Amino acid sequence: MDVAVAMAGFLVSGSWILNVAGAEVTYFLAAMGAGLAVLGNAAASVLSRKPLLTTAADRITLIRAVLVSCCAAIVIPALFGGTGPGVPVVVLGAAAFLLDAVDGAVARRFACESPAGGRLDVQTDAALVLVLSCAAVPIVGPWVLAVGLMWYAFVAAGWFRPELKRTLPVKRLRKVIGAYQPCALLLALTPGVPGGITTAAVVLALVALLASFGRDVVELEQGHRKWTGRHSGTELVN
Repeated sequence: MDVAVAMAGFLVSGSWILNVAGAEVTYFLAAMGAGLAVLGNAAASVLSRKPLLTTAADRITLIRAVLVSCCAAIVIPALFGGTGPGVPVVVLGAAAFLLDAVDGAVARRFACESPAGGRLDVQTDAALVLVLSCAAVPIVGPWVLAVGLMWYAFVAAGWFRPELKRTLPVKRLRKVIGAYQPCALLLALTPGVPGGITTAAVVLALVALLASFGRDVVELEQGHRKWTGRHSGTELVN
């Protein structure tokens, strides 16, 4: 039910936004497809749960996913036109970013934290950063896509290196770096901000993200070697 409401919410709001913007038919279809791809990923995360349950925090995260989907729909015509997406993406993106603090607070308040909810939250965060990165291409340059694609590259690497799928301990610095990514991209997308400031902010975001993921990879690999060593030692003793 919650997924169906989210889908309906995007179809109505996304269509309205694109109609108001006067998007051509080709751009309209591509934009709605991009938005549905974003929301479809969130929907698949929820529908794959067993049992199929959603919490109050999940509903807030789904609202965030709808906002990110609307951002994606706005970005597509802007990319084809080679122009910046304008204020609407900044407003919707900022709302999706701010709600990230709300769903976590609700999960803690009502004791409904779960690994499934955490995955949905992380996937929505990653989708927001990717969409904002795409939106920033006409402003900053194609290299900004590295910011948005980094999480997906890390996940893809886990398909070939299962050690990278291991759970990492929660660290405040990782959260700070994660929160800085959409902040830097939203700054870059805000009209009137000098180009030097936007470029510096996004470069810092990319450097911090590279350092964070690099540290995580090293930590996961070291943890795997320690676990393998203990496991091998146990086998020898037995």
